[in-house]
Amino acid sequence: MACNHNCSSCKDGNCKDRKDFLATPKESTKIKKIYGIVSGKGGVGKSLVTSLLAVASNNAGLKTMIIDADVTGPSIPKTFGLNENNRAQGSDDGLFPVVTKGGIKVMSMNLLLEEETMPVVWRGPVISGVVKQFYTDVLWGENDIAFIDMPPGTGDVPLTVFQSIPIDGIIIVTTPQDLVGMIVEKAVNMARIMNIPVVGLIENMSYVKCPTCDEKIYIFGESKTELKANELGLKLLKQIPIDTKIRELVDAGEIEKADVSMLNDIVNTLKGE
Repeated sequence: MACNHNCSSCKDGNCKDRKDFLATPKESTKIKKIYGIVSGKGGVGKSLVTSLLAVASNNAGLKTMIIDADVTGPSIPKTFGLNENNRAQGSDDGLFPVVTKGGIKVMSMNLLLEEETMPVVWRGPVISGVVKQFYTDVLWGENDIAFIDMPPGTGDVPLTVFQSIPIDGIIIVTTPQDLVGMIVEKAVNMARIMNIPVVGLIENMSYVKCPTCDEKIYIFGESKTELKANELGLKLLKQIPIDTKIRELVDAGEIEKADVSMLNDIVNTLKGE
C-alpha cells in the first residue's frame, strides 16, 4: 500500500510505528530531547524563537544544539555571529558542528557554503536529504536538548523531519494577526496527522512596550492567539514583544547576550521539570 503520510489512520502493520522510519545518527550522538520549531508561514520569527530558546536552554546548563533545517533561507549562523571564519569542518567519521561563543552546537547550510550569500537552488527532495544528513552525518556528541529550526509551511522538509527524526514535540510560532490563525491550524493538523505532540504556541511580535510608561501597544491589534490555542486544545506558552534590543543583538550576531529569562519556564517544561 502506498503511504499517504497520515500515521493516525495507517492500517499497514509494517509501518504502524513511526520508529520504522527513523534515521540512525552517529553512534556517538546522544540527544535526550528534540523539538521542532515550526510555523505555517514565513516572517513570524521562527528562527529568532529557536535562537532564544537555545540560549535560554544553554543558560540553564543544558547541553544545547541547533539543526538549521531552513536550507534555502538559513539565518541561525548570522544570529550567533558565525560567518566565513567559522566554517564546518569534517573528518572521515563525519562533520563537526560549529560551536558558538556560549557553547551551543550548530549545523546550517551557511556553515558549509564558501560565501554566505550564495543561493541554494535545489529541489525539495535534495533539500530534505541534506536536512536528514544534518542529523545522521554530524558528530553531535552528547546533548540534553536539540532545536530544529524548520522552514515555513507543511512541505517536504517538515515531512522528512517528522518521519526521520525522533521528535519529542513541536512549538508553533505565530503572530497576532487573524490571518495567521488559519495557518497555525494547518501546522497543528499536520502534526496531529503525523502523531507529533504539539507543546504549544509562542506568539512573537505581540506588542511594543512604551519606553516611558511601560504601556503595551498592540500594533497588530489585540491578540486572539490564546482564543485560537484554546480552540485547538493547546497552550499559549509565551507572548514575545517587539524589542529593539533583541534586534540589535541579532544584527550584531550576539543573541547570546539577550535577556531570555522570560523563557525559563518553557525550558523547564521542555526538559521535563
